Amino acid sequence: MALKAIHTVVAVIGIAALSGGAWWYQNRSTSSSTSGAAVAAAGGASAPARPASGAGGTPAVETAQVLVMKLIDDTQAVGSLRSRQSVVLRPEVSGRITQLNFRDGQRVRKGQVLVQFDDQLPRAQVQQSLAELSIAQANHKRNQELVTQNFISQRSVDESSANLQVAQAKLALSQATAQRLKVIAPFDGIAGIRTVNVGDYLKDGADVVNIEDIDAVFVDFRLPERFQAKVRRGQQASVELDALPGRKFVSIIQAVDPLIDANGRSVGVRGCIDNRAAQLRPGMFARVTTVFGQRDNALVIPEEAIVPQGGRQFVVKVVDGPEGAKLSQRVEVKVGLRRPGQVEVTSGLNEGDRVITAGQQRVQKDGTAVRIMQVGGAPAASAPAAAASATPGTATAAPAPGPTPASVPMPVPGAAPATAQSVAAKPAGPNPCLAGMADVGDAAGAGQGKPGRSTDPAKSAPQRPVAPQRSPA
Repeated sequence: MALKAIHTVVAVIGIAALSGGAWWYQNRSTSSSTSGAAVAAAGGASAPARPASGAGGTPAVETAQVLVMKLIDDTQAVGSLRSRQSVVLRPEVSGRITQLNFRDGQRVRKGQVLVQFDDQLPRAQVQQSLAELSIAQANHKRNQELVTQNFISQRSVDESSANLQVAQAKLALSQATAQRLKVIAPFDGIAGIRTVNVGDYLKDGADVVNIEDIDAVFVDFRLPERFQAKVRRGQQASVELDALPGRKFVSIIQAVDPLIDANGRSVGVRGCIDNRAAQLRPGMFARVTTVFGQRDNALVIPEEAIVPQGGRQFVVKVVDGPEGAKLSQRVEVKVGLRRPGQVEVTSGLNEGDRVITAGQQRVQKDGTAVRIMQVGGAPAASAPAAAASATPGTATAAPAPGPTPASVPMPVPGAAPATAQSVAAKPAGPNPCLAGMADVGDAAGAGQGKPGRSTDPAKSAPQRPVAPQRSPA
C-alpha cells in the first residue's frame, strides 16, 4: 500500500512539472514576438511593412489586349478511304477458263471481256437457232405471198408468224447463254490481283478478280449528331493521311447520311477526293478536318481572362481613370469559337480593349485601381500590341509541329484555290468529284477551294455571329 501511494505522488508531481514548463515556454515565445514588434515599430522607416498586393496597396494584375484575327469553324474526325466504284467479278455459271484477257494491275475499260469460259456448246446452239430462224423467216414470207393469191388460208400465215417468233426467242436464249460464259468489266478501272488461271474450272459465284475505280476516292467518316445541322454537300474538308505524312488533300462533301446512328449518336458523311494522280489507295486511314465556315474579323482574348459565374461569362476590363490611373470594370461577354488558349468574344468587348488575365481575385468591385505587371521584363501590353499590328484576317496560331511542304498549304476558306493538284500534277480534265453536283449552290466554288457558306441567318447577318464551341469529334 505504501509503495502504491509513493507512485501516485511521483506521477502527480511529474505532471505538474511538465504543465508548468509548457506554460513558461509559451509565455516566453509570446513575449519575444511582442518585443520584436515593438522594436520594429520603434525603428520606423528602417523596416517598412511590404504590401502583399503591390506598392501603395494597389493590386497587381496581368492583362492582354483584344485581338482581331481570322478563325476557322471546323471539327476533326477519323475515317477511311474507299473506291468510287469497286466490284469483285464472279461468273454466273460454272465452266472452264479458256482465256484471261487482262494482267494484274492493268487498267481495263467498260465492256472489255476479261475472262472467257469454254463456250463450244452454246455457240453450236446459237448456230442451230440461226438456222431455225432462217427457215421460219422463209416460210413466213412464202405464206404471205400465197395468201395474197388465195392459195392458203390466213390461219397458215398466223402459224408461220408464230413459228418465226419462237425461232427468234430460241436464238435470243442461246445467245444469252453464250454471253453468260464471259466475264465483262462493268466500268473503267484498275484490275486487282487475280486468283485464277487458264484451265481452272470455276463454279458459279467464285471470286475471279476485283476492279477498282480510283480516279476519285471517297472518304467516309462520322461526326457527332450536334454537327448534323452544320454539315452539308459542297463543303470542304482537309484530309491528312498517316501513310503520306506532311501532305494534305481537299475533299468535297458529297453526301450526308439522313439516318443518325442510335448507338454512337453520330451522322455518316462521305467526301470525295480527286485522285487522278493515283496517290491514294482504298483502305487508307484518314484524319479529316471539316470546315463549316470562318470568322474574318473575330475578337479573340486569352482563355484565362474568362470568369464564369452563375452560368454567365464575365471578363474584367481595364479602363482609364482620372490622373492616368487604371481602373477595373466587370463586363459580361458571350463566347464563340474556342482554340487552345484562346476564345472568341462575340459581344461585350471591342478591338483594342485590355482585359485582366491574372489577378482577377484581387479585384473585388468595379472601379478598383490596379497596377499592370510587366511579364518577362517587358510591358504586358507590348506582346498583344505586336500581335494586333498584324494584318487583320490572318491566323496567328502557331503551325502544328512537323514539316509541311510550302507547296501544300492548308486549305483556308476564301483563300487561293487549294486542291489535290497542289500535291501532285494530275491529268487535265474536269474534277471527277464535281460530277453530279450541279444542284449544289456552292459546289463549283467548293471545287475551287471555296467551301459552301452557311445558310444560317445569324451567320449571314452583318453583325458578328455567335458561333458554337469547337469540339473535336
